[in-house]
Order: sequence, then C-alpha cells, then structure tokens
Amino acid sequence: MTGTAPPARASPRMHAASAAPRSSSIPSSAPAGPRWLRPWWAQVMLIWAASRVITTTLVSILASVQGPNAWTGASPGYADFATMWDAHWYNIVAVVGYPSALPITDLGEIGESAWAFMPGYPSLARLLMELSGQPWEPVAVLVSVVFSLGTALLLFRLMSRVLDDSASRFAVVLFCVAPLSPMLQFGYAESMYLFFLTLALLLLLERRYALLFPVIAVMALTRPSGLAFALALALHVIYRWFTRAADAFPLRERVLAASVAVFSGVMGLAWPAAAWIVTGSMTAYTDTELAWRAPYIGYVELIPFTAWFQGGLWWLGMPLGILAVVALILGFTMLMFTPAVRRLGVDLRLWVASYGLYLLAVFFPQSSTFRLLMPMFPLLGAVALPRSLWYRVGVVVLCILGQWGWLLLCWGVDGADWTPP
Repeated sequence: MTGTAPPARASPRMHAASAAPRSSSIPSSAPAGPRWLRPWWAQVMLIWAASRVITTTLVSILASVQGPNAWTGASPGYADFATMWDAHWYNIVAVVGYPSALPITDLGEIGESAWAFMPGYPSLARLLMELSGQPWEPVAVLVSVVFSLGTALLLFRLMSRVLDDSASRFAVVLFCVAPLSPMLQFGYAESMYLFFLTLALLLLLERRYALLFPVIAVMALTRPSGLAFALALALHVIYRWFTRAADAFPLRERVLAASVAVFSGVMGLAWPAAAWIVTGSMTAYTDTELAWRAPYIGYVELIPFTAWFQGGLWWLGMPLGILAVVALILGFTMLMFTPAVRRLGVDLRLWVASYGLYLLAVFFPQSSTFRLLMPMFPLLGAVALPRSLWYRVGVVVLCILGQWGWLLLCWGVDGADWTPP
C-alpha cells in the first residue's frame, strides 16, 4: 500500500465515504525543503524516526531506574524492559503454544492462560526467531517497530482521503507521539494490529472490498476486532444502500461488501471457536478473558453491556459510578457529531462508533482500557485540524508528557502494581 495510488475517478462514488474529498487520491508533496524530503513517505518516515528517538529516550530513562520485578532484574536493558507484562504471555504462545486444558484456580474457577492472546503476532515472531536464531525479546520489539513504521505510512494515506496534507501529516505526528505510542515499540500485538486495521480502513474507503478478506483474516487473529469491524461494514452497506441514488451501489459491490461483512463476523468468532475445539469448553475464551477482571469484581458471567456499569460501581460507587458511565456514553455520542469529527467522513466514524460499542459491550474499564482505545486513532484527524503553530506545538508537548505519565503509571513496576498496561 505504499505505492502510488490510482488517480481518482470522476464518478461521485469515489468520494462518498469522505466528508472532505480531495481532487486526487495521491498525497501531494510539500513544495519546499530538500529534494529528498519532498515525497510524502519521506516526510512520514522522518516524523516516525524523530518520535521513536523521543519515546526510546523516555523508555530508557525509566528502565534505568526500574527495580527488580516479576519479569526483569534491576535496570534492565531495553529489549527486556519492553517485553514485560503481557509480552510474557505472547512469549509463551510463541515458544510453547496454547494449553489443551484450562487452568483452574483454588476457587475452582477458570484462571488466566495463553488463550486470551491471539496467535497472529507471536506466530510471526516465532517464525522470525526460527529464521534469525534470535531470542524472543529483540525479535518481538523489532516486529512492533517495523509495523509501527508501516502504520504511520498507511495512516497518512488514510487521512489524505479525508483531510488536506497539512492535517494528514499532523495526524501522523499525533499518532507517533501519542501518550500510548511507547506501545508501538513494545512486545505487544498492538503495532501489528494497527497496521492491518489502518490497511483495512484504507481499503474500505477505496471500496476495494475483495482485498479486505485476507486483511481481516490476519487482523481478527491478531487482536479482537472481527465483530466490531463486521458491524462497521454492515453499517457501511446500509449507508450505501440508502444513498445509492446519489452514489451508485452496483450489485457486484453489494454482494462483495455484504460478503466481507459476514466474513468479518465469522472471523470475530473464529478464535473463541478454536479455543472451544482444543479445550472442549464452549466458553474457554470468554472464561479466560473474564479471569483478568476477577481481581476487581470477582468471577462473573459475561453479560453484554454490563461491564462498564460494574466498573463504574467498583471505581466510584453508587450512584456516581452509574452516572459517570451514562455521561461517558452521552459524551462519546455527542463527540461523533461534532464538526471536526464529521470531517473524517462516514466510514471512519462508523468504525470508531462500532468499536466504541464493542468496548462498551464486552470490556471492563481499568488501566488497560487506555491501550484498548488505540484503535480509535482516526479521531486524531479531528485533533489535527487546527493550523495554529502554538496549538500544534502545545498538543505535541502534552502528548510527550502523557507518554511519561503513562509509562510511570502503567508500564513501570513499583511493588504490588495494580495498573497493568
């Protein structure tokens, strides 16, 4: 997807998904500056490289003062420090695989296991480990770093479908320096997942439905996303159907778009089905996921759209916890209709809304929720719209400070840590 895109067609269907269509789908280059920096991809690579220097410096500073913990000794090297927390589970998957029997706690409940971690990222890391002869830690970091560069390049192309070049570049800046951007170079699946998600969104905006099948297959086996993307695709099909008078929706495209929506839903259920087949328990995957929220609210059944209210009560009590969740839902809904977010076009908003609804349905809010919000990155396009230099510098500074805050709060380990990333 880093090659030259085909020129825009004259038909209105080319830009129906964008609120601010461009005259060409080819990102233009900045008119000034050194010749080597004029191509859009060179600008994005420079932004990415500068951001990685900043983030690596922050991570290295924290690693130098990190005490002994469950994963490393004192003052670990970068690769060891970047593969703590859930990276350990991905390491288990890469080296050992998945258990055929679910672990049982002393209370007789399903405990934590590797089944909560999908195979896409650790399988690729294992392949590279075999080819290179290198251990998990450097390979895991390398995979994440490479995918983060690919995501930055694709993100500019994606934002260029709905925004001008200046805003698209600044959206890339915000993505690269965002408070959780250290995750892009840690031993987690997020970087790989965001790459395929960005590619899928770009293909959706370009209406290249057939190419979505393999992309969704990999994406849905890297991070839980198939059901959310299926909802976004279903809403996309419905929107195109009702606007077909102004934007032609031929039969072939109807069949392809509907088929890929169904396929995404199937892929969203593929991993729970795999866990069922291997372990013999129909609820193996969901029971394993629920084990991570047990320290907060105990062992409970998965009832859709209840976890956030349970979390609100756990964190804030009654009635403030319920009111906070209701306010959050209303605030998010209003955000989706603000002028800045509307500039992102229909399809990107459908994805953000669908993923938000998915989080509301199945996830329990705690410190790792910040990480789970990363797939909503298209909203950075709305933040990138103002052109004021002072605004942009201020936002970047706040993001970098946010990185340090997140590293201290969620990544660094200090005694009995209860804020996992």
